[in-house]
Amino acid sequence: MMMCGGTGPVNEATPEIQAICDEMKPHVEEKTGKKYDVFTAKQYTSQVVAGTNFFIKVHVGGEDHVHIRVFQSLPHAGLKKEVHGVQTDKTHHDAIGYF
Repeated sequence: MMMCGGTGPVNEATPEIQAICDEMKPHVEEKTGKKYDVFTAKQYTSQVVAGTNFFIKVHVGGEDHVHIRVFQSLPHAGLKKEVHGVQTDKTHHDAIGYF
């Protein structure tokens, strides 16, 4: 069970998480200054705050991964999504968690 403010367990990415990645890809590319031919969600964890933070491990080709933090606002605020952080130079073996 996830407690408010803490991150939940790490899960395999779902179609919903991939949809978030697909929507956020241009914003991640803008932040990193790179274009990604591959942008496949692998794992994620989430944190309930005044909305939800999603911490997602994304395969971007070869052995390379990035970790992205996406904030989704609450329904009354329109369920808007924004990239709030990107960590580059990650591998498949790097644990995903809060950043």
